[in-house]
Amino acid sequence: MSTQRMTLAKALTSGMTRALERDPKTMLLGEDIGKLGGVYRITEGLQARFGADRIVDTPLAESGIIGTSIGLALRGRKPVAEIQFDGFVFPGFNQITTQLAKMHMRSEGHVNLPVTIRIPYGGGIGSVEHHSESPEALFAHTAGLRIMSPSTPNDAYWMIQEAISSPDPVIFFEPKRRYWLKGEVDLDHPAAPTDKAQIVRPGTDATVVAWGPLVPVALAAAQASVEDGREVEVIDLRSLSPVDFDTVTESVQRTGRLVIAHEAPTFGGLGGEIAARVTERAFYSLQAPVLRVGGYHMPYPPSKVEAQYLPDIDRILDALDRSFDY
Repeated sequence: MSTQRMTLAKALTSGMTRALERDPKTMLLGEDIGKLGGVYRITEGLQARFGADRIVDTPLAESGIIGTSIGLALRGRKPVAEIQFDGFVFPGFNQITTQLAKMHMRSEGHVNLPVTIRIPYGGGIGSVEHHSESPEALFAHTAGLRIMSPSTPNDAYWMIQEAISSPDPVIFFEPKRRYWLKGEVDLDHPAAPTDKAQIVRPGTDATVVAWGPLVPVALAAAQASVEDGREVEVIDLRSLSPVDFDTVTESVQRTGRLVIAHEAPTFGGLGGEIAARVTERAFYSLQAPVLRVGGYHMPYPPSKVEAQYLPDIDRILDALDRSFDY
């Protein structure tokens, strides 16, 4: 077994490199991804290795990037489109939700669009407006899209490869404040199927569900709970559509309590859907209402005060305390 220690960013680069080597139909396109290697340097060195016809610098036009990706997929390519920042995806939102997500159904299953859209998302890096958003719920509401979000280098390495090889369109959310998170990457075997949630910390007294950038925060909150005599189970959702409700439900049936944490605003967020499904499936196991911890219902604030906006350890611990107070 071959393992390497690397950052999440490097794991993404390595995963895409492997996909490019495996299939000559795979190509990358996006703003500044060629010579520059992208603003986060995720594609650094790939154009020099694979050529400008496979690592393509595009104009600053997200709608054009998505539309071109759809056309390339129709002609047999496997395009991987990078959206430079999360808040910039919206000029291409119409192309994604009305064309990319619906083509398979519209063609009665005759047309597949194997398009992967990479979106760095979330806050915590001191960025300006439109650079720190978490729009996953907007895409999860749209049938026809697979949605993934890794939280570890190992998952990043394997999940980006699965996204690229998928016959369905995939929205791949990359937690940008975790790009520099280091971890062991097993280069031979994935940890788990991408559509399965992972229990990353076993526990008996409560369940915390998180994904992407908040998984390390949830783990830290669970560790802090030990001082209160509580063993908190933490689940990394990994796939945001489809959601592995079975793993979450089984955990709640054992622990009796559930807290869901995400950076996106709590109102209308994916946590609400998870809370509703778990309540339907495990109502008689719940010892307290399902609680949610998320961003506030407001535009993402200036970077100087983003720490007050983002869910942190204390807010998750407060939700756990409220759950045990019932």
